Amino acid sequence: MWLHGSCHCGAVCFSVESYTPYPYMRCYCSICRKTAGGGGYAINLMGQAQSLKVQGRGHVSSYQAKMGVERDSQEGKTSPARRHFCAICGSALWIEDPRWPEWVYPFASAIDTPLPVPPEQVHIMLDFATNWCAIPQGDHDVRFSRYPKESIADWHRRHSLYEEPGKEKGVD
Repeated sequence: MWLHGSCHCGAVCFSVESYTPYPYMRCYCSICRKTAGGGGYAINLMGQAQSLKVQGRGHVSSYQAKMGVERDSQEGKTSPARRHFCAICGSALWIEDPRWPEWVYPFASAIDTPLPVPPEQVHIMLDFATNWCAIPQGDHDVRFSRYPKESIADWHRRHSLYEEPGKEKGVD
């Protein structure tokens, strides 16, 4: 599925191909909450890095978060992940991480393409959620104090939602 996204002011538009387009995972860590949050969390998707096309790249800036003692044992280290945002309006756009160069992680909040509704919501990094953020606890809410072991691709596969390359879901 091709995802098309943009910043709020329209200076940056982008597209990326995704085989994992369901916005199911909500991260409550302070980095996601403060740099991209709404509702106290951020939702990342996953796309093919080589397919990323950007218009207005001159308006894109990036940030590498500082790791804190409350997040992990890497206090004072800088995250290798780069969070890209519009330098004009501040909209969070996508994350790139050199540890996984084949992927780019667009923020669902920046996507303009209608996204499919996930069958469950996975809430992660709950050890770092703020006290003012109400975290749903319904039948379709799964909760983790830190990161789950299941990858974004594996979650999509488990739910039969992974869109194989070159094949649209539901088309033989």
